[in-house]
Amino acid sequence: MWLSWRRSSRAEDRFESWITEQHQRRVLAGETTPSGPCPDEEFLRDLARKSKSIALSDPRIDHTANCRKCMSRLFELRGENRSRRRRTAFTAAITSCSLIAVLVAVAWYVTQRKAPSANTAVVAQTVNLWDAGTVRGEQPGQLKSVSLPAASVKLTIILPRHSEPGLYLVAITRDQNGNGVVAEGTSTTVANGEQQEITTSLDLRKAAAGPYFLSTTHEQDQAAYYYPLQIR
Repeated sequence: MWLSWRRSSRAEDRFESWITEQHQRRVLAGETTPSGPCPDEEFLRDLARKSKSIALSDPRIDHTANCRKCMSRLFELRGENRSRRRRTAFTAAITSCSLIAVLVAVAWYVTQRKAPSANTAVVAQTVNLWDAGTVRGEQPGQLKSVSLPAASVKLTIILPRHSEPGLYLVAITRDQNGNGVVAEGTSTTVANGEQQEITTSLDLRKAAAGPYFLSTTHEQDQAAYYYPLQIR
């Protein structure tokens, strides 16, 4: 029975559509006589938008349904409305895609910053200067050569004998005069038996391979001691 009712409903819908099309054809062909004057443009625009403020009993609706001029204009306005809705939907879709692209880009950036990689991994290195001879400033002498990777380095330095405890500035420079600082950090000494150690973090990821100098400077006497360094 339900299938029978459904088939009947479809047939009725097709019949009503056919009646509507025939009526519209007669109106547009000028075969009908409308009653009353033509409504204004604002009314036709509201009717095209299917405004709920218009009552079906409004005589202007009857006029529009039988007036060639009004019906033609009504169809034009409905076409404009459909085009406007399509443009609005297209703009909304573009905006949504742009927003999604931005969110994906931000998520990728955050992930890349958080994700560990070989280039951002911290490398622990220890430099033992306990038996190293020290040269203050630009004084010539035989200095111990040390080597560090071009990476983020957690550097522990065992200071030379008789080094004073306290705060030290550790720097990587391009020459023995302290020029061209590549990286630097500070650290307070920690006693390990007779030895004094300092530990600091240095970012050497952008440093080109080659010769440099490692310097240590005590906070009190500001004496800088330089050691030849190779970044590999």
